[in-house]
Amino acid sequence: MNYETMYYNMLQRPRRNRKSEVIRQMVQETHISAANLIFPLFIVDGNNQKTEIASMPGIYRYSIDNLLREVESCLKLGLKSFDLFPNIEEALKDKYATESHREESLYLRAIRDVKNNFPEACVITDVAMDPYSSDGHDGIVENGEILNDETLEVLGKMALAHAQSGADIIAPSDMMDGRVGYIREVLDNNGYTHVSIMSYSAKYASAFYGPFRDALNSAPKFGDKKTYQMNPANQREALIEAGLDEMEGADFLMVKPALPYLDVIKLIKDNTELPVAAYNVSGEYAMVKAAIQKGWLNDQRAITEILMSIRRAGASAILTYHAKEVLENKWL
Repeated sequence: MNYETMYYNMLQRPRRNRKSEVIRQMVQETHISAANLIFPLFIVDGNNQKTEIASMPGIYRYSIDNLLREVESCLKLGLKSFDLFPNIEEALKDKYATESHREESLYLRAIRDVKNNFPEACVITDVAMDPYSSDGHDGIVENGEILNDETLEVLGKMALAHAQSGADIIAPSDMMDGRVGYIREVLDNNGYTHVSIMSYSAKYASAFYGPFRDALNSAPKFGDKKTYQMNPANQREALIEAGLDEMEGADFLMVKPALPYLDVIKLIKDNTELPVAAYNVSGEYAMVKAAIQKGWLNDQRAITEILMSIRRAGASAILTYHAKEVLENKWL
């Protein structure tokens, strides 16, 4: 091989754009900031409660007083969006999730207190029956079957209660057919046309939800969720779900989980003008944290690479348990 001729003819040398940090930043294609991050927070009843979740190191269940302190500390870091999730006492759960829309319930009090104390915070609320259901499913159960249309009424009551309590964005995560349109109509008919819907459009029946269910004590009491959550083998089906949610009035389309479904994030992003969100879920967080604790991964490099990959795939908003950590450590 004539190396002199080869080098002379090598007019394109991509490494020239990687030769210094200044140039690498100049040509960087994807950027991520605090504005792209949403921090999930878990709530428990009581006072002065802050309990670490064993399977999610660094993540806690907070009573409302400590929840307010946590939100305040996040706001000082520039983290302004929060998705709240309740851990409900077993005695309060029933077949129809009535605790989900009781005015003085833990969850509605938490929403009101966060918005009253920090009106600048964006509060996102989870609409699904499973945290409040004695069956642990996202819908009403009859004879072992998850009822779709009957569940919509419960979800509508829940969403309206969240809006009345001050929620900025309603996030239905149940995967019932037609729930976005039903919730949009309920909100609009009650004067909450300004409240957004972030739909869990492509929520897969994933193995990566285990630590989250531990955090909420919300695992199904029987069976699984495969009759309503999506088959992990399917990609094009996500377009059907996302298209329906968009037609029914969704403002954001979410993919959950994020890492095993980067292709789905990109597919939906390429087929909609709506912003796409992605949930970097508890199991993804837990396995990375375990590897970091073992010394097998560098924390800053691994976590920022993961978040960048989700952003690069097309997510405008990323729900992630890493949100506060990356801002505290100035990793972005």
